[in-house]
Amino acid sequence: MRKRTLPALILLLGGVVWPGIGAARDASAGVPPNAHVKRYGDGWQCDRGFRQVDATCVAVEVPPHAYLADSPYGPGWECERGYRQIQDACEPVDVPPNAFLDFRGRTWECDRGYRKGDGRCIAIEVPTNAYLDTGESWKCDRGYRRSKESCLAIEIPDHAYLAPSGQDWDCNRGYVRSGESCIAVAVPAHGYLASSGRDWQCDRGYRKSGGSCVSLEIPANAHIGPSGNDWVCGSGYRRQGERCTPSHD
Repeated sequence: MRKRTLPALILLLGGVVWPGIGAARDASAGVPPNAHVKRYGDGWQCDRGFRQVDATCVAVEVPPHAYLADSPYGPGWECERGYRQIQDACEPVDVPPNAFLDFRGRTWECDRGYRKGDGRCIAIEVPTNAYLDTGESWKCDRGYRRSKESCLAIEIPDHAYLAPSGQDWDCNRGYVRSGESCIAVAVPAHGYLASSGRDWQCDRGYRKSGGSCVSLEIPANAHIGPSGNDWVCGSGYRRQGERCTPSHD
C-alpha cells in the first residue's frame, strides 16, 4: 500500500511545484541584463549601480569624489561632502577665510562675527557700547539706542526709568509720556489714578465728563450700576433715554 502511495504523492507535489517554477521563468523572461524582477508588483528594475535607459540597464558612471545614490532621479550619484555638482563632475567647494562648510557640505557659511559679501566673509564692525548679535549684525548695550552705525546713551528724563528692553524709557506711575518728557496725570476731584498708572477714573457715583468727574443724576426707579459710574433701571423697568419706564409699556 505504501509503495503505491509514494509515487502518487510525488506526482501530486510535482503538479504544485512545477507551475510555480514555470511562473518564475515567465516573470524573468523579459528581464534585461543587470536587472531583477521587482519584489512587489509587476515588471523589473535595474540593479544598484545601473539605471534604466529605454528597455536596458546602463551602468552609472560615478565621477571622482562622488558616490552612488539610491534615488531613482538625477544622474544616479551624489558628490561627497565638500564637493558640489557642476554638470557631470564634482568640483570642490571653495571655502573662503573665516567660513565653514554648511551642514549639507554643498556650500559655506561665515563664522560668527562675519557676514557674506562679494563671495567672501566680511568682518562685522561692532561699535562702542554694542555687542555681536546672534545673527549677522549687532545690538546696542542696555541703556543705549542705535543711531545709524553707532550707539548713543539714552537720556532718561525726570519721573522716568529705563524700560525693560533697555533700549528706551518709560514714565513712572502717575505720569504719561509727552514728547521727551513725563508729565503728571491730572486727576480731577472725585477721581483716582487708574491701575495702569497712566490714566484716571471717577469715584463711585460719578462719571467722566471731559477732564472732570460729575455726579450721576439717577432717575426714579434706578440705582447705581456695577461699574459705579452709570445707573441701571430696577426690576420691572427698562431704560429709555435718561429715565426708567415700566417694562410692559
